Amino acid sequence: MSVNSADPGTMVDVVLVKSGRTKMRYPAEVLADDGIRIVVRAPFAGEQVRDFGFVRFEPGDVFTEYYWRDRWYAVMEVRDPSGTLKGWYCDIARPATLSGTELVVEDLDLDLWRSADGTDVRRLDEDEFEESNLLETDPEAAAAAVAALDTLEKLALEGGFEALLA
Repeated sequence: MSVNSADPGTMVDVVLVKSGRTKMRYPAEVLADDGIRIVVRAPFAGEQVRDFGFVRFEPGDVFTEYYWRDRWYAVMEVRDPSGTLKGWYCDIARPATLSGTELVVEDLDLDLWRSADGTDVRRLDEDEFEESNLLETDPEAAAAAVAALDTLEKLALEGGFEALLA
C-alpha cells in the first residue's frame, strides 16, 4: 500500500478529528480506492446504542463509508445486521487524507440524514456548526462546508445517493 492509495482488503484506521482532537478511531476494511474516493466497511464503532430519534445505530450495524480526497463530505450507508438498509448518514468534513494506514477525516459539525425510503431527509447539527466559529476562523472552509451540505441535501431529495456511490 502506498501513501496515496490502499489495496482492497487492507485494514485502515478511520480517524475522525474534531476541533483538532481525535473524536473516534476504529478499524475498517478497504473495499476500493481509486486515488480520489476510498470506500471502507466497518461495524458500528460504538459499544452502546445511539438513538437519534429518527434512527438507531446499534452494535451489529454495518457501515459502508465513502470518503473523497477532493470533496467536503463523506457518505455512510448504514445497514442492520441482516443487511436491511437503514439509510445514509453524511458527514460534512474536509477532504479525507490517507497516510499509511490512517484515513483521517476532519469533521466540520454539519451532517445530513436520509432514510432508506427517502421520506426523511434532515440537516443536522447546524447549531454546532454556528458555535464552532468556523465562519470567523476559516470562512472559505465554512463556505465549502455549507455548499457540501446543500449538494448532499439536493441529491437526497432528488432520489438519493446511488449514482454518487456507484
